[in-house]
Amino acid sequence: MRFEDLNLNTPLLDALTDLGYKTPTTIQGKVFSVVMSGKDVCGIAQTGTGKTFAYLLPILRQWTYSKDRYPQVLIVVPTRELVVQVVEAVKKLSSYLTLEVVGVYGGVPMKPQRTAVENGMDIVVATPGRLLDLVYDGSLRLKSVKKIVIDEMDEMFNLGFRTQLNNVLNLLPPKRQNLMFSATITDEVEAIINNYFNAPVMVEAAPTGTPLENINQTAYKVPNFYTKVNLLELLLRDDPDMTKVLVFAATKRMADELYEELEPKFPGKAGVIHSNKEQNHRFNTVNQFQAGNYRFIIATDVIARGLDISEVTHVINFDTPEVPENYIHRIGRTGRADKKGIAITFITQREQEAQDRIEALMNYKIPITPLPEDLEISDVLTDDEKPKVRMKEVLIKLPKRDEAGPAFHEKSAKNKKVNVKIKHSDVMKKKYKKPIKRAPKK
Repeated sequence: MRFEDLNLNTPLLDALTDLGYKTPTTIQGKVFSVVMSGKDVCGIAQTGTGKTFAYLLPILRQWTYSKDRYPQVLIVVPTRELVVQVVEAVKKLSSYLTLEVVGVYGGVPMKPQRTAVENGMDIVVATPGRLLDLVYDGSLRLKSVKKIVIDEMDEMFNLGFRTQLNNVLNLLPPKRQNLMFSATITDEVEAIINNYFNAPVMVEAAPTGTPLENINQTAYKVPNFYTKVNLLELLLRDDPDMTKVLVFAATKRMADELYEELEPKFPGKAGVIHSNKEQNHRFNTVNQFQAGNYRFIIATDVIARGLDISEVTHVINFDTPEVPENYIHRIGRTGRADKKGIAITFITQREQEAQDRIEALMNYKIPITPLPEDLEISDVLTDDEKPKVRMKEVLIKLPKRDEAGPAFHEKSAKNKKVNVKIKHSDVMKKKYKKPIKRAPKK
């Protein structure tokens, strides 16, 4: 199938030609006719399968000019980076159309975004929190929305956006078309579908957990963190094909530590992004990586879900993800646009169980590659890797209750208090050896 075989108009075909796209992906081919029919859609597809164009192409094909300053299409995504990616995709596909698209997200001042939406737009791309901020302060009204797209819905729930997403859906006009795209169908995703969707058509590009055919997967069994660092440095030095490498770390702290270890050895060629980094830093890092100035960037799962970087040659799982589906999302960053990709995973002994769950999900055994002979095996351990010293608990035998003595000592005589009424005459007699009588009143 070619894009000409779909019911696309000339402006969209010309835009696709300019972008160099000739054939639709599986999800793009399956979703197009269903969205055009007006039915609600639940699209199940892995990262890297072309989900963004899958919903944008039919939406833009059906788009008609309107004088209304409020948006006709609402696209909700989980991360700021994904907002930027989707806005860029809309602009590329609509280069021969006349429409306005605005992206709004948190972490930056709201005033410029408020001005942008008040000026009017046809499509708004937003993260849930900032979208509600603009709606509640009256800057943005959703009364004209005819189509809503919820992209990466499973990640939306992982980031805790369930309440915000419900609030957004409750604010929309009841007569609308609902489009949802997710890599996995969880109970929370099903609840949204059952509550807000009208007999949706399920469109599945590939079963969840299916390894992508154009990605070569391999793994190394490594003893500890610093040996992992040595192995990554060795691979980067010895393999000239590693020109655009995406390295995944489990935590923000691990990403920073890994960057501090590698940046001096590859000066000016490394970047790091995670949620603690400022927005401008994150955008600049991605742009430097996309332009080829950075040879590799280190990222966490949350940030990487919003990245759409072309021609990633290698994905390095510096740690083995605990959630098996995250492995599929990670490796899906390479091997895009019918190009071959390579995914490498470093596995320690404590990460073996996570690796077993990943292989069970994919029903695929990842080949183990022997460690290079010139790899330096480090004996330095991080605080997390050091064996925990457990102090032996010494139990003190307490005396039985009947063997215990009283809980107090007998008071001394001077501390014993007796309520005795003392007469003034007695006190005077004791002090002066004779009673002292008061003078009679005159």
